[in-house]
This record gives sequence, C-alpha cells and structure tokens, in this order.
Amino acid sequence: MRLLVTGATGYIGGRLVPRLLEAGHEVRVLVRDPRRLVGIPWSERVEVRTGDLTEPETLRGVCAGMDAAYYLVHTMHGGEDFAERDREAARNFVAEGRRSGLPLVVYLGGILPDTEDLTRSEHLRSRAEAGRILREGLPGTELRAGPIIGSGSASFEMVRYLTERLPAMVAPRWILNEVRPIAVRDILAYLVAAAERREGLGVVDVGTDELPTFREMMLGYAEVRGLRRLIVPVPVLTPRFAGLWVGLVTPIPNAIALPLVEGVIQPVVGDLARGRELFPEIQPISYRRAVELALLRVSTGAVPTRWSGALGDASTSEFEDREGMMRELRTRKVAVSPEAAFRAFTSLGGERGWLVWGWAWRLRGLMDQLVGGPGLRRGRRHPTELRAGEAVDFWRVEAIEPGRLLRLRAEMKVPGRAWLEWEAVPEDGQTRLVQRALFAPEGLPGVLYWYSLFVAHAFIFSRMLDAVARLAEEEARSEGSFVSGR
Repeated sequence: MRLLVTGATGYIGGRLVPRLLEAGHEVRVLVRDPRRLVGIPWSERVEVRTGDLTEPETLRGVCAGMDAAYYLVHTMHGGEDFAERDREAARNFVAEGRRSGLPLVVYLGGILPDTEDLTRSEHLRSRAEAGRILREGLPGTELRAGPIIGSGSASFEMVRYLTERLPAMVAPRWILNEVRPIAVRDILAYLVAAAERREGLGVVDVGTDELPTFREMMLGYAEVRGLRRLIVPVPVLTPRFAGLWVGLVTPIPNAIALPLVEGVIQPVVGDLARGRELFPEIQPISYRRAVELALLRVSTGAVPTRWSGALGDASTSEFEDREGMMRELRTRKVAVSPEAAFRAFTSLGGERGWLVWGWAWRLRGLMDQLVGGPGLRRGRRHPTELRAGEAVDFWRVEAIEPGRLLRLRAEMKVPGRAWLEWEAVPEDGQTRLVQRALFAPEGLPGVLYWYSLFVAHAFIFSRMLDAVARLAEEEARSEGSFVSGR
C-alpha cells in the first residue's frame, strides 16, 4: 500500500513508520520541518512532504495517490485556542483528502468515559471532536486507546517518575478509577492492521484485557522494580493541583501533565468487543509485561522516540528530565575548526575562570568549601593542557578526546551527581559547539535542588556557551584558521 503518515516525528508516528516499511508499504510523511528527520534511520526510505495542517495551501497534493493516511496529530498544549486549532487542522485535512479522493483515514484517539461527560477534560473533548470531523468527512477508522505504556511515552514516564521518586504519597481519590492501558507495540499493531483492512471501521476501542486503577499501575510498576511504595488516596486534591505536582516531580511539563491527569479523573475503560471481533489476530500483552519491556529499552538505551520533540539545526536550547538524568543542552554553530573550539573549552577554569558571572562561580566555590567540598581553590595544573583524571577547580576530568570532547565530573557537594560537557562537531565546514549540563539527582532533594537553579542556569550556561564561542573565534583568528568566509 501507499500510506501517508502525519505526525511522523511524534512519539507514535516515529515508531509506526519503520513498522510500515518493514511490512513492505511505501510511505510518505508530512512534516512541518524536514530538519527534524535528520539522523532518523528510516528518513532516507520515505517520501517527505513539507506542510502544516493549519495552513491549507501547504497541503496541496499531499494525499494524492495514497491508499490510506494516518492522522496522528493532536495538540497537548499550546494556549487556550488549542481545541479550535485541532478542529481547523482536521477540517483542512478532510478538505484535501476529499479533493484527492483519499480512500481511508486512520486516526488515533482516546477512550472516552462511560458517561460520555467530556466537560472535565478539554483534551479528551478535543480529541473526540477531531475524530468526528475526520470520520464524517472521509471513510475512517478511529482507534481509541487509554494510557500508552512504552519507553519514552508520557504516561509511562509519569508513572515511572512518581513511583521512583516518592516512597510515600497522598494522591487524589480518583486514582482508584479504572483505566485501560495498552502497550505501545500493541497500538502500533492495531494501527498497521487498521490501514490494511482498506475500509473505514468507525470507532474501535482497544487495550489490554486488564482494568487496573491508576494506583494499581503505580504499585505494579513498583513491584516490577522491587520497590515498596505507600499510596494513600485523599479527596482534596484537584486535577489542576495534581497536574502541577506531576509537573514538579516528573519530567512532564505542567502543560502536558494536566491533560494526562484529566484523562483519568473518570473511569476510561471502553468496550473491547468490536476490537476483538475485527482484529482477532492481535492479543494485547499485560500491563506488567508492557512495563518490563519499557524498562528493558530504557536500560539498554534503545528508546526510538519520546514524548518530547527533537532539535533542529539552528542554535538550540533544550531541557530534559528523563531516565533519571536531567539534561540542559545548548548548541551553536561557530566559524572555526573543531580544534580551535576544543582549545577554547579545555582552557576554562583556574586563572582564566569560567568566562561569565565570575562572582557567582566564586560564591558557589565558597559555599562548597563551607560544607567540606573542594571549592575553586584547586585551580588547574596547566593553563591550556588537560589530562584525564586531573582536577579543574571543583571538577574532575572524566573524559577527554583531543579535538572533540571534554567531560568534567563535579566534585562539589550536591545532592546527586553532576557533569559539564563540551563537544566540537564538524558541520558544513564549520563547527557545532555542543554544551551539556547533566545531573543525576538523589531523591526528591536532588530534584528540588536542580529546579531551584533552573533560572540561574538559563543565564549562566547560555552566556557561557556564547563566551566559549567567542574564545574559539579568538583562538582561530590568532592562528589564521577562521573559517567565516567558507
């Protein structure tokens, strides 16, 4: 079949495309920014179309010649008008699909509460509206699923971080509501099978045969991990407060945590009868097995997609909190050789200092000394040379690769483990300067420590990257290797 995938750079789309290719289908993807496909293994095997579902003029011909299309776009956050933008995007897609004679659209929605009362969740209501628009405008199949459990999924990350970080917690009483989770491998199987049916099947609820409560999902995760956890339901926590708490304790930002929470404040179990009848060959695995497989992927680093997006090619800044490690990543391109960039960041510390906010570094060093840490008093052995294992102020050189990489491990007193890393990556005849701050917190105190410094880091680390870039350019000019004219 010839299949169109919208949302191909998202969590589900990024895993669905390789499945379709393995099944022998030809795939066209619609993306707003083709740069987000760079480095993805399957990107060279698909046809890429650039377009935005909210801009109908960019969609011309995208459905032409397709046997079916996957609509995997939904706004989890982005302002008060997100629901109208979702409706507009669905209408634009329907118009283009009808113009091209698209035979089938497959949409991934969410299981709705038994009461059909969607007033308590704007996002469930929005997803249902988008599904209705698509089904009324085109032959369609709407697969409705509950929390998707897989490495990197927002639902799994929420369960994992809450359970890992909080040995005891009070939680809203509605965590006793039943939900219908599904493993990511199973929802992908349903998506592939739905298109291969070549006909619109209407609404189909899918998921595991189990009906755990959200509390049981957390305790089930704890059992797999060998953790003892106490979870006490109370009647006083509102969904918004619970969403804010999830945003604090987990890597999920508040804008995404709130719709996830709203999705379980009512029982969402659906009816699996039609799904079993239509797709008898698919036997969803248990919630426990889904957790085990997700943890296996996390432990081996084999996580193909995550709920958060990817970076583009411009100067970038990104904060992530995943797999127990907080990361602040910043990059920028500089018109120098990798060797010049390497010389710049390996000369930091000691007499030269850390280039920006010198008083803040000195204050941090003094505070570290007062609690028994090394502070900044150790300096460095040589003003420009570094060796693996030697000290640089309150850092230790953990790894150094000439011309490419420097990783410093913090020996200051912090509630966790911290690293600061630079990398010089050749790019288009220049160099991509990459700066990473990494922190593995020890329990909730470590999490609170890092978030308390978030604003300060935003200023210090951004300016530090700029200063390292300027220093690299000075190094390049002094040796006559400046490459701005290339």
